[in-house]
Amino acid sequence: MNECCAVVDLRQYTLHPGKRDDLIDVFDTHLVDGQERTGMHIVGQFRDLDDPDRFVWIRGFRDLPARADALNAFYFGPDWRAHAAAANVTMIDSDNALLLRPVRLGAGYPALDAPRTGEAAGSVIAGAVYHRAGEDDEFVEFFTDHVAPVLTATGAEPVAVFESLVAENNFPQLPLRDEVVLAWFARFADDTAYDEHRRQLAASPVWQRQVQPELVCRSAKPAQELRLRPTAGSQFR
Repeated sequence: MNECCAVVDLRQYTLHPGKRDDLIDVFDTHLVDGQERTGMHIVGQFRDLDDPDRFVWIRGFRDLPARADALNAFYFGPDWRAHAAAANVTMIDSDNALLLRPVRLGAGYPALDAPRTGEAAGSVIAGAVYHRAGEDDEFVEFFTDHVAPVLTATGAEPVAVFESLVAENNFPQLPLRDEVVLAWFARFADDTAYDEHRRQLAASPVWQRQVQPELVCRSAKPAQELRLRPTAGSQFR
């Protein structure tokens, strides 16, 4: 298990048209360090390659009490006060957020001291969010035993797998989605590698005839597919 984070926020922001780069500039320049000074781990920040007005990011906390302490320290502290206006003016909606816990974190998941290169990334971080019927649906076991092996065989070995942490929101100033999910992410060296994975997945009889139909049956609604490009300040890249 990653040394930091038993609790993770996955956040997806809908932005005003053309404002994503403005938010990324503020975020990478000012808000990453400010949050990490309060004890958070800012794992990854991304441009959604399928929606030019969506910004996606992942942050971790040691545990739930540490989450409350860190969020209170940051959002009522000097770094957010100084840059909140510049960030908020870019946003239409910032309430699309999920509270998660790790199921599995692989070697490619960033450690606390992973570098932030400050350079543009050509890699793709891709995965999906599966919407589950409830906590006791054995979805994690199905994913581990049947979904992950096919993903790995087609070039998308999951680097991180998360499931919902069903707990009271201990920082209610930031709303959370009230649903149970499983989310996974894999890393691809470039767009070509990602496209090859999708080609192999589409050609896989096991996926098409067995795994995908079972996923649909087990899901409360269609999965959200994510195809993301790390920002220059992202550790997960």
